Amino acid sequence: MYRAVFGSVLRRISPEQAHELAFKLLRPLSWSRILRVKVRKLTNPDDKLIRVHAFGFTFSSPLGVAAGLDKNAEHFEELGALGFGFVEIGTVTPRPQTSNPPPIIARIPRDHALLNRMGFPNLGADAAAARLRARFGETIVGANIGKNRDTDVDAAASDYRTVARLVASHADYVVLNVSSPNTPGLRDLESVAKLRPLILAVQEELDRLGSRLPLLVKISPDMSDEDVDAVADLALELGLSGIVATNTTVRRDTLMTSASKVSQLAWADGGGVSGAPLKARSLAVLRRLRARVGDRVVLISAGGIESADDVWERVLAGATLVQAYTGFVYGGPAWPRKVNFDLARRVWQSGAESIEELIGRDVAVSEPKLDR
Repeated sequence: MYRAVFGSVLRRISPEQAHELAFKLLRPLSWSRILRVKVRKLTNPDDKLIRVHAFGFTFSSPLGVAAGLDKNAEHFEELGALGFGFVEIGTVTPRPQTSNPPPIIARIPRDHALLNRMGFPNLGADAAAARLRARFGETIVGANIGKNRDTDVDAAASDYRTVARLVASHADYVVLNVSSPNTPGLRDLESVAKLRPLILAVQEELDRLGSRLPLLVKISPDMSDEDVDAVADLALELGLSGIVATNTTVRRDTLMTSASKVSQLAWADGGGVSGAPLKARSLAVLRRLRARVGDRVVLISAGGIESADDVWERVLAGATLVQAYTGFVYGGPAWPRKVNFDLARRVWQSGAESIEELIGRDVAVSEPKLDR
């Protein structure tokens, strides 16, 4: 039914309008806790087969929502009710900011992909913190944080510290987004030379608050393998809680769709591709990270998650948690339920008591050589 609606209705309106319509239809879930509880029972098997533990929490499913869908921390309870084990809100910046000039997003249905150049549009850290402060605690919520576009890269640490300070008491974990291609200069922060002082600055801020908030970093699929290794080693050295891999890609060579079929501006002006074209590279980066860090750092895999088979593959490759965005956009509101039940069936058929037993089963771990 959703595919029919998508093909006949949603594809005829802009992605932004479709996004707004979808959450209007889900609004009753935000009004009633009783309704959310009932829906949650229908969308999650509620058994130990797909439960995982990380950051001191029990996740009802390893499947979560990637940052970008709930930018202003307005819809995480509804998304949790649909079957997602956790929701990552944001990206949140210190001050409110609008999106980049339109077009900011384009569908690429032939590739089961999206092309976006939004650039962290959000209402700012104060607004996000207020909404997180008022949450019911039914859904595990992470906060993805970044810098304002008019903040110089060399001054970025101040922006990250500000947002971390405001959300520290209200989020369950925080992710430093240094990998979006839609904020000028942001990916410069992925280099270890710039990433190290940024992480240390945020850790210092959290220490000053007496916060034990898990701290993660989100990396790009466009990094070289050597740079991926360097970030993995840095995560171990500085005691990061996790790595999110990966963000969107600026590459276009994996697309079957030509530029003439997509908005020319979004195609040419640094937009990031999400969805199926990311699958192979995101999996490769995950495998490399797992081989480097083992189970000492929680790995969250994102990019090209379309089915329970994809979640299964990422878990075997070392992901404790998996995030979706584009797969959900194309799959519709019943999609997380299908993934959860298909995944539970697959775990049961494997003979494992829990999917946790299978994390990293297919990757050999080697000891990294750290420079101390």
